[in-house]
Amino acid sequence: MSDKAFLDTNILIYFYSENDDRKRNVAYQVLNEHDCVTSIQVLNESCNVWFNKFKWSAAKIEKHLNNIEMVCDEVLIIQRETINKALALKDRYGYSYFDCLMLASALNDNCGIIFTEDMSNEHIIDDKLKIVNPFKV
Repeated sequence: MSDKAFLDTNILIYFYSENDDRKRNVAYQVLNEHDCVTSIQVLNESCNVWFNKFKWSAAKIEKHLNNIEMVCDEVLIIQRETINKALALKDRYGYSYFDCLMLASALNDNCGIIFTEDMSNEHIIDDKLKIVNPFKV
């Protein structure tokens, strides 16, 4: 499997957490130790959390998005083929559609790991992509 790692929304949210030092440190370690990519979907989901839960201003969110783009090697765009792959993954594995969209993005970009706390830890997708919950103790 590739060392390239895909980051789910919760990794980015915890990276900027002011309430959970342990999870912030774990997210920092993931970003520091892996060649990371994410997707436009993840950035949009992060923005929604930062607006609604953290009550951040648009200017603060834009600043953090710029930082994310500096630490992630790539921000993937969702193409129609990614959607088709997500639909097939949904049928095969039963995860939510939006989780499957992240899985499809990660697979299309040849990632070997997806870091998330929302899917089954250690599950391997299509013999190529390992789901890892870095917060599991």
